[in-house]
Amino acid sequence: MFRTALRNVLAHKGRLLMTVLAVMLGTAFVAGTLVFSDTLGNALRTQNSKSYTDIAVTVSDREAANRSYDHGDRAVDGPTITEGTRQKVAALPGAAEVRGIVSGFAGIADKKGALIGNGFSTTGTNYVPGADGTDPRYPLVEGRGPKDATEVVLDAKTADKGGFKVGDTVRVAVNGPVMNLKLTGTVHTNDPRVVAGGSLAAFDTATAQRLYLTPGRFAELDVKAEPGTDDAALLAAVKQAAPQGDNIDAKTGRELADEQDRMIKQGTRVLSTFLLGFAGIALFVGIFIIANTFSMLVAQRTKELALLRAIGASRRQITRSVLVEALLVGLTASVTGLLAGIGIAAGLKSLLNGPMEANLPDGPLIVGPSTVITALAVGVLVTVLAAWLPARRASRIAPVAAMSAVEQPATQKGLRVRNTIGLLFSAAGAAALLAGVSGKEVKLVGLGSGALLIGVFVLTPLLSRPLIALIAPLLRAVYGAPGKLAQENAVRNPRRTAATASALTIGVTLITSLTVIGASVNQAVDKLTATDLKADYTVTMQNFSALSPEVATQLAKAPGVSAIGAERGVPVKVGANGEDSEWLTTMDAATIDQVATVKVTEGSADALKQGKLLVSSGRAEHGGYKLGDTLAVTYPDGAKGTLTVGGILESSTMLAGIVAPESVVGPHALPGSGPQKVLVKGVNGATPELKQALRDATGGNPLIAVKDAKEIKAENRSMVTGILNMMYGLLGMSVVIAVLGVVNTMAMSVFERRREIGMLRAVGLNRLGIRRMVRLESLLIALFGGLVGVGLGILVAWAAVRTLADSLHGITTVVPPVQTACYLLAAAVIGLLAALWPAYRASKLDILGAIKSQ
Repeated sequence: MFRTALRNVLAHKGRLLMTVLAVMLGTAFVAGTLVFSDTLGNALRTQNSKSYTDIAVTVSDREAANRSYDHGDRAVDGPTITEGTRQKVAALPGAAEVRGIVSGFAGIADKKGALIGNGFSTTGTNYVPGADGTDPRYPLVEGRGPKDATEVVLDAKTADKGGFKVGDTVRVAVNGPVMNLKLTGTVHTNDPRVVAGGSLAAFDTATAQRLYLTPGRFAELDVKAEPGTDDAALLAAVKQAAPQGDNIDAKTGRELADEQDRMIKQGTRVLSTFLLGFAGIALFVGIFIIANTFSMLVAQRTKELALLRAIGASRRQITRSVLVEALLVGLTASVTGLLAGIGIAAGLKSLLNGPMEANLPDGPLIVGPSTVITALAVGVLVTVLAAWLPARRASRIAPVAAMSAVEQPATQKGLRVRNTIGLLFSAAGAAALLAGVSGKEVKLVGLGSGALLIGVFVLTPLLSRPLIALIAPLLRAVYGAPGKLAQENAVRNPRRTAATASALTIGVTLITSLTVIGASVNQAVDKLTATDLKADYTVTMQNFSALSPEVATQLAKAPGVSAIGAERGVPVKVGANGEDSEWLTTMDAATIDQVATVKVTEGSADALKQGKLLVSSGRAEHGGYKLGDTLAVTYPDGAKGTLTVGGILESSTMLAGIVAPESVVGPHALPGSGPQKVLVKGVNGATPELKQALRDATGGNPLIAVKDAKEIKAENRSMVTGILNMMYGLLGMSVVIAVLGVVNTMAMSVFERRREIGMLRAVGLNRLGIRRMVRLESLLIALFGGLVGVGLGILVAWAAVRTLADSLHGITTVVPPVQTACYLLAAAVIGLLAALWPAYRASKLDILGAIKSQ
């Protein structure tokens, strides 16, 4: 039976080609994901280990590190790492060198004033020269390190992007006025934030401390050990010499490297899981193709299988022979897919480091044993499992079938069982979907959607006749006999039609649902921005850190400004003993209604003017806040007070969480803390002159963004569009596999109906008519799959949108008519293109040879 299976594979290799391609593509997706994530993780870990090669022990001040990045309070609240600490640690036995580190954000403007790099990756730090005048963390490419507050060093890539050379003046800013500094040198760095497209500005230590902390204070000490020194012993000594406090932490370099390695592994695992989800979709689509292919092969070999039964082959042997065929196909496809996946990973790495300038760290391509085993196992198992039902069907062919028709029709009992299962799944899925929508339960909506999709897939043979009947009259009217024959062929075998269409349905369903959700979110955000924002401009930091405290005052003095509203975050302790933490957003009660729309569901919109709190509906529900509740709070400066909830806000994009009056809470905020956002209202509305005045008021800081409502909407839309485009790209593989399925089905169907096609030619249907018949049949199947996919996609999206109603006020389901029509048109085009080769083959059949075929 093994030889028989091998002979069958070799005999039908042309008909199995599309199945091999489908499995190969899915396996390549899996293998490529695993190879790329392993390669990326290995490169990041190697780069990470280099960062700690000369560090034996690190002492860090978590509080100082946080404040240097959020530019908040620079005051000293507890134990700190100072120059005295550094000298004390440097005097310890075994300590060869101790570097004091300060870091934060630093925006670098190009010669047109635009920010180089992205906001989050704009890194600023101090340059710590050793005995040779260089900082080993940042090897010099050209020039020298900075010596005073008028000088700066940039990483070489940033300098190249900005067109800067040593000696040029560079405009650098943190969160306040722009500094014009002399570029004294360029350096190399393996800082992942910079490597990923960010920038690095290194100042002398005194300047960095002034910008990010306070003079003489460090966020971290890196201790280099003398040769032969035990790191654990040095760590113990450093802990004794370092200040004692909850915010002070000391670890060995190895511990830090291991900690970073764990974070890298977690990150690459998340990436791998995300990509494997789409690979799973592609393989799921492939299952339909595999099952359909083997079902058709079994049907075409009915006499052969029946004769095997007649000469003594058992049902188990017949089943095994089909499964062995599937095993051979799966193994061939998996090996090819593994090799293709390795190539995809290498190509993706080159693409990201080339045109896309992702600047991933260098490293060899990692093809681990687990990747090889997983890829081969997945491909083989998917193929064998998909072929199991056709194999069982083959084993049930009675010997007497050798003298009957070639194809055994599905029994009514089998169809009834299938339809019953489909109805049960559909009903359970619809019930769970509705329950999830009413209860805003995302998980229940997900489970219901999955069950409903399975139910509809099972019911597709039942749905195929009525849906195809809706489309067919137009084809009959336009194309006559070929259109009528195409309709009859499409509904002749509902199971085959359903299996072919279902592969396409999956892709269309997912793409449609994503499109509808994206359009719904975009419309809701646009509406909320238009209604919630009264201000003409918003001023924020591009890295989402706090603005400098003086920015609000500078903006208020700009010509053409009628009102400003500064939003400042203030952390407080809640409860008699300060057992809970809460975050308050302060705003000026006198101007809040000029820059933002204040809508309340309970209480008074003038609550801030009365010295009370406004709480958003979502925060009130989550925190259990009600109108009239009082909060005993402890402010950052240690003062205590009581705040009362005076109003519950509608969901808003501008006013979220707990809004407090600046006049009450502001005086107790951390010294030096600035606003997260400043809303600006102009005398004459949003004008180019006002925008330029606001830019000038901030000193042209490249890290500060001034945006009007249109730019905010565009930014929000670009984020949603970027996510959707990425999803579309990942789903593209499943669509390609679906196309292969249509090609495969039509090609095998032509082979199966050779005698019929020969008879049609004999009675007068010309070659053009044959081609049209095959193409129109493929068109009907593809449109059927597209219609079902669009309908399911809209339904799933509707349920998902309803779960967002509480978090995104006013969101409604938006079905973009043009895009939806394009998806149906794309399905039609796919059907026509997929039938080109099968239609050509059908038209070229020899009439007499086709009529004589068995």
